[in-house]
Amino acid sequence: DGYREALDLNLLGTVAMCQRAVPAMQAAGWGRVVAITSIGARQPIGRLMASSTARAGVTGFLKVLATEVAADGVTVNSVQPGVHVTDRLGHLAPGDLDDLRADIPAGELGDPADFGAVVAFLCSTHARFVTGVGLAVDGGASRSLL
Repeated sequence: DGYREALDLNLLGTVAMCQRAVPAMQAAGWGRVVAITSIGARQPIGRLMASSTARAGVTGFLKVLATEVAADGVTVNSVQPGVHVTDRLGHLAPGDLDDLRADIPAGELGDPADFGAVVAFLCSTHARFVTGVGLAVDGGASRSLL
């Protein structure tokens, strides 16, 4: 089923990468972990049950990891993209894009450059006090308060 694949790829892959990378960051006294998850971690997406479940698990793992390594100068966050203009949207018809756009309070689809700027900020020294956060980059589309 899709659950095993989603958990292996998203959750267990993230855990394995952190297990390998974070100790070196701790030893250096500085580091940044930024996982790209999905808005489905915050607000589950219909028909994507396995993916939403796995990504929520990633978010929980990262939150706990953030508390364990913050004193070592390592921040741990996730970025949860909504709908952005990428090749992945290429299979949708123009009418489908209009429907997606209508559900976004900002009135437009995300630009990958905007998303990248958020990731760059979280990787910078300016984000030293931002840790344990799952940040939605979705033009206000998620209805979640947290």
